[in-house]
Amino acid sequence: MKASSTLLVIFVVVSVASKAQVVPSIQGPFGPPVSGTLHYDLRYTQTAQFYGGSSGTEQRASASGELSYANISAVHPFNVTYSGGDSWNISGATQGGTGVFQHLLASEGLIRRHWTLMLTDDVSYLPQAPTTGFSGIPGVGNLPSPPTAPGQPILTQNTRSVFNTVSPSFMRNLGHATSLSCGARYSIQRFPDGNGLESDSVQANGQVTRRLDGRNSLFGQYAYSHSSFPGLSVLTTDTHSGMGGYERVWSRQFKTSVSAGPEWAESSDHKLVPTSTNLSMSASATYNFRSTSAGVAYSRATTGSAGGASEVGIHNNDVSGDLTQQFGRDLSVSLSGSYMHTTGLSLQLNKNEVTNAEYGGVSATRRLGRYFTVFANYTAIDQSTNYTGPTPVNIVNGLSHVLGFGVGYSPRDLHFKK
Repeated sequence: MKASSTLLVIFVVVSVASKAQVVPSIQGPFGPPVSGTLHYDLRYTQTAQFYGGSSGTEQRASASGELSYANISAVHPFNVTYSGGDSWNISGATQGGTGVFQHLLASEGLIRRHWTLMLTDDVSYLPQAPTTGFSGIPGVGNLPSPPTAPGQPILTQNTRSVFNTVSPSFMRNLGHATSLSCGARYSIQRFPDGNGLESDSVQANGQVTRRLDGRNSLFGQYAYSHSSFPGLSVLTTDTHSGMGGYERVWSRQFKTSVSAGPEWAESSDHKLVPTSTNLSMSASATYNFRSTSAGVAYSRATTGSAGGASEVGIHNNDVSGDLTQQFGRDLSVSLSGSYMHTTGLSLQLNKNEVTNAEYGGVSATRRLGRYFTVFANYTAIDQSTNYTGPTPVNIVNGLSHVLGFGVGYSPRDLHFKK
């Protein structure tokens, strides 16, 4: 609690200091050696979490913030964003998930006339396997969103986790209507308390896109992934997939994309994780018009592990959607939801293991003056599973509700010029 109070005091001091700023840009003969935009915001939140069964109710408080910088170079774009904070228990028996959370995302690019090279590094430390937003904790002030962190399709509680992903990508125009893109990803996930299956994974992909006209495009892609597990040194898994797809731009506001193809999965131990062939699919639709933005996505694929659930080899069917509506300049409302169906591929550790999870969230944000906002949100998470692995106590099993409200502070961006 002492560390939490100290963090909150620091946030308040920074807020008061920034309130005194008059000029939102810094330039001149004695200006900084870099050019770009600096932004930060601060939040304080209180939440009430209602668990099913005998788990009861828990109340928490969180102090968090975000700091980001982006340069203005058209040739060497660079941006970095740090998000972090602390969450502590006020009353009730804690179900885990309290403590410090941190997330750092940085990217550097090199843009030329016919090609683009990007390098991204994404690292996070979370007090539990993520269920929503950058912190993994519902209600702390992030806009609601379905679980997005790598390797966590099965939701778990009280599972401190560390993720790090490095992703280079390259895109080149091969002509006025054809482009080539390729990329790679190296990811690690670790669980400091030893209650999850740690893994390392390497992925590579390539895609060729052919634009038929101003609205229609065809593409073909190949993806490969290799996963290993420090706790199971003799076991590795590999997946290969090839898909063909079609993209259509219906208007400036509405776009759709669909792709499908065969997928092959194997492991170094065919008795534990047998070779399998499946259908890999993805589809998405996005809509953006004035004050409204919406999207829906579907994916069907095989991944190496479920992280905190200690499952080796899983097949996912995921559906997600989101909607954001702006009412005037001061009020916005966001909704999101997802459904995840996960089937284990292992025959010995978790035979016929099936998990179904539903997530839904709504958030409303109201601006008060230039710098302050108030927000409220509601999150519902429901998961059912017949999982019988070595750490079933961490698996979310049942329905929980989270109500949150708080205040945020976001001053004007600072613009730096040499």
